[in-house]
Amino acid sequence: MINSSSNKQIKNLSQLLKNAKTRRKQRVFVVEGRKMYQEVPEEQLLMTYVSESFYADPEHRKLLEGRQVEVVADRIFASVSDTVTPQGILCVVKQKEYQLEEILKDQQTPLLLVLENLQDPGNLGTIFRTAEAAGVQGILMSDDTVDIYNPKVIRSTMGSVYRVPFIYTADLYETVQELKQRGICTYAAHLKAEKEYTEQDYREASAFLIGNEGNGLSDKLTNVADEYIRISMAGKVESLNAAVAAAVLMFEAKRQRS
Repeated sequence: MINSSSNKQIKNLSQLLKNAKTRRKQRVFVVEGRKMYQEVPEEQLLMTYVSESFYADPEHRKLLEGRQVEVVADRIFASVSDTVTPQGILCVVKQKEYQLEEILKDQQTPLLLVLENLQDPGNLGTIFRTAEAAGVQGILMSDDTVDIYNPKVIRSTMGSVYRVPFIYTADLYETVQELKQRGICTYAAHLKAEKEYTEQDYREASAFLIGNEGNGLSDKLTNVADEYIRISMAGKVESLNAAVAAAVLMFEAKRQRS
């Protein structure tokens, strides 16, 4: 059992939770909680850490059968956990890399989401969770978007991070151009759009462009879009939260495709 905060594994866990550079270097990330543990694809699970009190429960030990497990003293586990009330289990998971070709393979009419410079971890996690529910085939992100493996993002995905393919790209403009060349119609959610989002047909290959929470889409990315769409709002509200706007668009596409 690990009893010291100076243990090398504990120090590494702490760095993985706090430092995106460390996660990228080791090509791993950390997930917390029983649900996230149970949903980890077998081939990605590298190591599981449990608190002493968690391991004391026979039902929990059964859950851990056949897995590589380290038991950690409760106070040490609490010190390394990223949550206020730790569930007593966290694990190190291998990052999965995707390519655009892989995302689009065998997809006749893909539905994609393109995110530019999103910064809020909760927004990104919610978008991933909603994208899975709406049947989105992939999410493409600018490389200045918040790290998908940020612990707060991971928690917000509720497991969808394991199942929704995604890529980060250094040049989102070029990536959108490639989508267009492949016959995928790109829609920019924009306040100046004349057409309501419900007036478009998303049954064909489609990609929604969603911009930064405060500034929206950049002019460069807006200008490359095939169509502008808007979500009309009542009252004095000028814009929707990025995750909410994305959800509205994705579920309209899902409705049409049903």
